[in-house]
Amino acid sequence: MFKKILIANRGEIALRIIRTCKEMGIKTVAVYSTADKDSLHVKFADEAVCIGKPQSSESYLNIPHLMAAAEITNADAIHPGYGFLAENARFAEICGEHGIKFIGPTPEMIRKMGDKMTAKETMIAAGVPVIPGSGGLLQSLEEAKTLSKEMGLPIILKATAGGGGKGMRVVWKDEELENAYNMAKNEARAAFNNDGIYMEKFVEEPRHIEIQVAGDQYGKVCHLSERDCSIQRRHQKLVEESPSPFMTPELREKMGEAAIKAASAINYESVGTIEFLVDKHRNFYFMEMNTRIQVEHGVTEEVINFDLIKEQIKIAAGIPISGKNYTPEMHVIECRINAEDPYNDFRPSPGKITTLHIPGGHGVRVDSHIYAGYVIPPYYDSMVAKLITIAQTREEAINTMERALSEFVIEGVKTTIPFHQQLMRDENFRKGNFTTKFTETFKLV
Repeated sequence: MFKKILIANRGEIALRIIRTCKEMGIKTVAVYSTADKDSLHVKFADEAVCIGKPQSSESYLNIPHLMAAAEITNADAIHPGYGFLAENARFAEICGEHGIKFIGPTPEMIRKMGDKMTAKETMIAAGVPVIPGSGGLLQSLEEAKTLSKEMGLPIILKATAGGGGKGMRVVWKDEELENAYNMAKNEARAAFNNDGIYMEKFVEEPRHIEIQVAGDQYGKVCHLSERDCSIQRRHQKLVEESPSPFMTPELREKMGEAAIKAASAINYESVGTIEFLVDKHRNFYFMEMNTRIQVEHGVTEEVINFDLIKEQIKIAAGIPISGKNYTPEMHVIECRINAEDPYNDFRPSPGKITTLHIPGGHGVRVDSHIYAGYVIPPYYDSMVAKLITIAQTREEAINTMERALSEFVIEGVKTTIPFHQQLMRDENFRKGNFTTKFTETFKLV
């Protein structure tokens, strides 16, 4: 087992990893930018190293600084968390070149699944259902026009190197295609320095349901059930839950088998997630694979009583997995609490937290790095907490979430708590009647 792990990340995920490491008897190294010097992950780690200025490019994305921090502290492994360099194949490669274990999949696996077109081709070969679309990257506007006529509208244009909704455009009418094509390419170039785009049939009334998987170094792969991530805004998830209210035992079995096929196709090692779009007829299609721990991993941890971070570390250390497939034992809902103003188009609201009260009680988990007096920096993602509730039934989990949200007090900045409070009272949400388009018509009052 590893003696010391450097966490190449910040905030709540860094703190989450530190907690599991402490339970496993592993020493930890926190890295931080000058903007994060007062963050809890810095205080809770055994050692801490400042790696640069507030801008991510000069700190959390600065590979030489991270490697220097690992070497001076004699860390024998690096956990990347999520975001930043978590799915950067070159970073994983450099770790290996320096004799430091990257806690995650191999560089080859990251590359295979990081490019969406390559991933799609891999899934087709593995027999995993994919959304009908272009056989490769679009080479011209003329090709896009021809394909859109063959497939029929609506279609969606996507950046091959995309993520977070960047370089993505839906086309409903023929006359919209040229502008959407140019905008998708320009946005992809600006965001990823790669303007490659491809086309897919647009799935109407979709659900976003993902399957958590784990694979070890010996070729064994299992799934750990699903998460429904359909409540999102601009392709950014806001609420996740398990089991999905749309799921049936038959669909879970089929999607679980497909997820295992997908991970097995690349001999996947580590924990990861296979993301699917599911249409109103319960047909499902591969969307992408996240080769890292996800923000919403706590939902799976609570619904099956399983520490995913511990499993990730054990796999990296060469310990085989059990290979058991899991089904939900409870009902779990997670609300992402962001420092954003939901009444002002979710505008970021960095600043000092003047008052904080964290909810508690039976069936409540809060993953957060904030405290009263903490200053939320403007340089990073606006998420400040994940509020998770656990109960025997979905109705009870929603009721517990309502109660917990009413106790959650964050003053000094705006947060998305009012949005979540109203969502939990919404009749359609409570009935499970929602798709990825739900928030487009959901109005805060």
